[in-house]
Amino acid sequence: MHSVLLAAHVADGHVAPMLAVAARMSASGHRVRFLAGDRFADAVRDAGAEFVPWPPGAQVDHAEAIAAARAAGDRRAGTAGMVRNVEELFVAPAPDQYRALRAASDAEPTDAVITEFTVVGAAALALSPDPRPPIIACGILPLGLSSADTAPWGLGILPRDSAAGRLRNRALNIMARHVVLRRPQGQIERFVRETTGAELGGYFMDWGVHAERYAQFTVAGFEYPHRDLPQNVVFVGSVSRAARGSETPPWWGELDGSRPVVHVSQGTIANVRAEELILPTLRALADRDVLVIVTTGGSPIESLGALPVNARAAEFVPYDLLMPKVDVFVTNGGYGGLNAAISHGVPIVVAGDTEDKVETTRRVEWSGVGVNLKTGRPDAAAIARAVDDVLSVPSYRDRARALQAEVAASPGAAGIERLVDELVAVGG
Repeated sequence: MHSVLLAAHVADGHVAPMLAVAARMSASGHRVRFLAGDRFADAVRDAGAEFVPWPPGAQVDHAEAIAAARAAGDRRAGTAGMVRNVEELFVAPAPDQYRALRAASDAEPTDAVITEFTVVGAAALALSPDPRPPIIACGILPLGLSSADTAPWGLGILPRDSAAGRLRNRALNIMARHVVLRRPQGQIERFVRETTGAELGGYFMDWGVHAERYAQFTVAGFEYPHRDLPQNVVFVGSVSRAARGSETPPWWGELDGSRPVVHVSQGTIANVRAEELILPTLRALADRDVLVIVTTGGSPIESLGALPVNARAAEFVPYDLLMPKVDVFVTNGGYGGLNAAISHGVPIVVAGDTEDKVETTRRVEWSGVGVNLKTGRPDAAAIARAVDDVLSVPSYRDRARALQAEVAASPGAAGIERLVDELVAVGG
């Protein structure tokens, strides 16, 4: 059996897939410790892992930070919003993350560190000249490694398979590193240098190439093609944890297949203002012969006001229970929700433009599994047209089912366990 150290940012969408890894490793009898925010202590223990709290400087809670920004009228959209998020949510906690990772891995023999890649403190650990355990960086957001075949992460630009497209990508990658994200790039370079004496030596989004393995939590069919993909990258498919003993809502029996089911959600972070997507969707479909299922991501159901007669709501419903009953998923583009949908062959209507949504929404468009409304605040008419389109055009469901088959053939969390086995077998 192995001893592994897991780490994730203080955000539901970052912790949830890593909890699935923790549960898998723990169920197999491995020693599992998990660096996470205080509010996830019970969830970590429930997954069978030992909870190790981040120090105060690393307890930067995404949900609280985004909610506070939105309450102040700042949606954090566009490149300026992306820069603020990178600096405040990812760069600021990096020094304390590094110290915690180093202390925990030094405290006892550790066979592998398994961290989602937005834990920037792990970049210094990966580059450190001092002895360290092997690292598995986990891609819990769309793949952001630099490539001649893609524009840089965060611009939301589709690939173009041509010499001109690759020339465009090269120019944009230079611009991203040296202009758009110049300030956080410099901050992370200084952090790595001052912490370890090493040089970052490249774009900060590429630090995962220095890990022994980079496990992307999706399938290749839901990603842009990269002919120059680093050799340490492995697609493991959707990584999620099955619900255990979950109570279903009182209206669960209505999901009987008698009419199409449309599920709408704004995820677990950008769910403060239901008027951005949930309320327009309710208005758009109020006169349709469909059943609309709303999940609020923890916000009170009462905040939605009176629901149309064809709508039902809950704060949470486990996706492994709900998605098999859904015909269309309307979402602002959270990566975990999108992968849950394709895991069950559900086509998608996506509308998001904050956080990582400028990239996730483009993956929906590129892969052909749904309609991208190209805004984070669509009107009811646009949503209605998109839902009608997805329900009536077979290609969306066909593509979703093709990706479903690809996910079914992937190892998921078991793939991470195999990677640890391989690294231990070759001595890291």
